Amino acid sequence: MSDSTMVTRTDSRTLPAVVYGLYLVGLTHGLTILIGLVIAYANRSTASPKMETHYTFMIRTFWLSIGWFMIGAVMIAVGVPLSFVLIGIPLVVLGGAICAAIWIWFAVRCVLGVIHLARDEPYPRPYAWLV
Repeated sequence: MSDSTMVTRTDSRTLPAVVYGLYLVGLTHGLTILIGLVIAYANRSTASPKMETHYTFMIRTFWLSIGWFMIGAVMIAVGVPLSFVLIGIPLVVLGGAICAAIWIWFAVRCVLGVIHLARDEPYPRPYAWLV
Protein backbone atom coordinates (compact mmCIF):
# COMPACT_ATOMS: atom_id res chain seq x y z
CA MET A 1 0.00 0.00 0.00
CA SER A 2 1.19 3.46 -0.70
CA ASP A 3 1.15 6.16 1.94
CA SER A 4 -1.77 7.91 0.25
CA THR A 5 -4.06 4.87 0.53
CA MET A 6 -3.24 3.95 4.12
CA VAL A 7 -5.89 4.73 6.68
CA THR A 8 -4.68 6.21 9.92
CA ARG A 9 -6.35 4.55 12.87
CA THR A 10 -7.01 6.88 15.80
CA ASP A 11 -7.26 5.80 19.42
CA SER A 12 -8.76 9.05 20.67
CA ARG A 13 -11.60 8.70 23.16
CA THR A 14 -12.90 12.19 22.47
CA LEU A 15 -15.33 11.50 19.62
CA PRO A 16 -16.81 8.34 21.16
CA ALA A 17 -17.37 10.38 24.34
CA VAL A 18 -19.05 13.10 22.28
CA VAL A 19 -21.33 10.51 20.66
CA TYR A 20 -22.27 9.03 24.04
CA GLY A 21 -23.00 12.55 25.28
CA LEU A 22 -25.14 13.35 22.24
CA TYR A 23 -27.05 10.10 22.75
CA LEU A 24 -27.71 10.87 26.42
CA VAL A 25 -28.80 14.46 25.69
CA GLY A 26 -30.95 13.13 22.86
CA LEU A 27 -33.04 11.11 25.30
CA THR A 28 -34.94 14.34 25.95
CA HIS A 29 -35.68 15.24 22.31
CA GLY A 30 -34.00 12.85 19.85
CA LEU A 31 -32.26 15.28 17.49
CA THR A 32 -28.77 14.93 18.90
CA ILE A 33 -29.04 11.14 18.72
CA LEU A 34 -29.15 11.47 14.93
CA ILE A 35 -26.09 13.75 15.00
CA GLY A 36 -24.29 11.20 17.17
CA LEU A 37 -25.22 8.41 14.75
CA VAL A 38 -23.72 10.33 11.83
CA ILE A 39 -20.52 10.94 13.79
CA ALA A 40 -20.32 7.25 14.74
CA TYR A 41 -20.74 6.12 11.13
CA ALA A 42 -18.23 8.70 9.88
CA ASN A 43 -15.50 7.74 12.34
CA ARG A 44 -15.89 3.97 12.72
CA SER A 45 -13.64 3.13 9.76
CA THR A 46 -10.74 5.27 11.00
CA ALA A 47 -10.97 4.29 14.66
CA SER A 48 -8.62 1.91 16.41
CA PRO A 49 -10.03 -1.57 17.06
CA LYS A 50 -10.72 -0.56 20.66
CA MET A 51 -12.70 2.56 19.71
CA GLU A 52 -14.35 0.75 16.81
CA THR A 53 -16.13 -1.48 19.34
CA HIS A 54 -17.66 1.64 20.89
CA TYR A 55 -18.82 3.01 17.53
CA THR A 56 -20.30 -0.37 16.57
CA PHE A 57 -22.03 -0.56 19.94
CA MET A 58 -23.52 2.92 19.55
CA ILE A 59 -24.70 2.28 16.00
CA ARG A 60 -26.36 -0.99 17.02
CA THR A 61 -27.90 0.70 20.06
CA PHE A 62 -29.54 3.25 17.78
CA TRP A 63 -30.95 0.76 15.28
CA LEU A 64 -32.17 -1.72 17.88
CA SER A 65 -33.90 1.06 19.82
CA ILE A 66 -35.54 2.41 16.67
CA GLY A 67 -36.86 -1.03 15.79
CA TRP A 68 -38.37 -1.67 19.20
CA PHE A 69 -39.64 1.89 19.53
CA MET A 70 -41.48 1.53 16.21
CA ILE A 71 -43.15 -1.65 17.47
CA GLY A 72 -44.33 0.22 20.58
CA ALA A 73 -45.46 3.23 18.54
CA VAL A 74 -47.48 1.06 16.14
CA MET A 75 -49.16 -0.64 19.09
CA ILE A 76 -50.09 2.76 20.51
CA ALA A 77 -51.29 4.03 17.11
CA VAL A 78 -53.51 0.99 16.62
CA GLY A 79 -54.68 0.97 20.23
CA VAL A 80 -55.76 4.62 20.51
CA PRO A 81 -58.63 4.44 18.00
CA LEU A 82 -59.66 1.04 19.36
CA SER A 83 -59.66 2.37 22.92
CA PHE A 84 -62.91 4.22 22.19
CA VAL A 85 -64.57 0.82 22.26
CA LEU A 86 -62.31 -0.29 25.14
CA ILE A 87 -60.54 -3.11 23.29
CA GLY A 88 -57.48 -0.99 22.45
CA ILE A 89 -56.54 -0.05 26.00
CA PRO A 90 -54.23 -3.07 26.48
CA LEU A 91 -52.45 -2.20 23.22
CA VAL A 92 -51.90 1.38 24.34
CA VAL A 93 -50.59 0.25 27.72
CA LEU A 94 -48.30 -2.40 26.22
CA GLY A 95 -47.02 -0.03 23.54
CA GLY A 96 -46.30 2.62 26.15
CA ALA A 97 -44.51 0.08 28.32
CA ILE A 98 -42.34 -1.00 25.37
CA CYS A 99 -41.44 2.62 24.57
CA ALA A 100 -40.60 3.32 28.23
CA ALA A 101 -38.51 0.16 28.53
CA ILE A 102 -36.58 1.04 25.37
CA TRP A 103 -35.89 4.53 26.72
CA ILE A 104 -34.43 3.01 29.92
CA TRP A 105 -32.52 0.34 27.93
CA PHE A 106 -31.00 3.03 25.69
CA ALA A 107 -29.90 5.10 28.70
CA VAL A 108 -28.38 2.09 30.48
CA ARG A 109 -26.42 1.07 27.36
CA CYS A 110 -25.07 4.60 26.98
CA VAL A 111 -23.99 4.80 30.61
CA LEU A 112 -22.28 1.40 30.42
CA GLY A 113 -20.50 2.50 27.25
CA VAL A 114 -19.28 5.65 28.96
CA ILE A 115 -17.96 3.57 31.87
CA HIS A 116 -15.98 1.30 29.54
CA LEU A 117 -14.73 4.30 27.59
CA ALA A 118 -13.61 6.08 30.78
CA ARG A 119 -11.66 2.97 31.76
CA ASP A 120 -10.03 3.03 28.29
CA GLU A 121 -11.43 -0.42 27.54
CA PRO A 122 -13.07 -1.69 24.36
CA TYR A 123 -16.76 -2.41 24.74
CA PRO A 124 -16.75 -6.14 25.60
CA ARG A 125 -19.90 -7.17 23.67
CA PRO A 126 -20.67 -4.62 20.94
CA TYR A 127 -23.05 -7.03 19.17
CA ALA A 128 -25.04 -7.97 22.29
CA TRP A 129 -28.78 -7.28 22.37
CA LEU A 130 -29.09 -6.50 26.06
CA VAL A 131 -26.11 -4.73 27.63
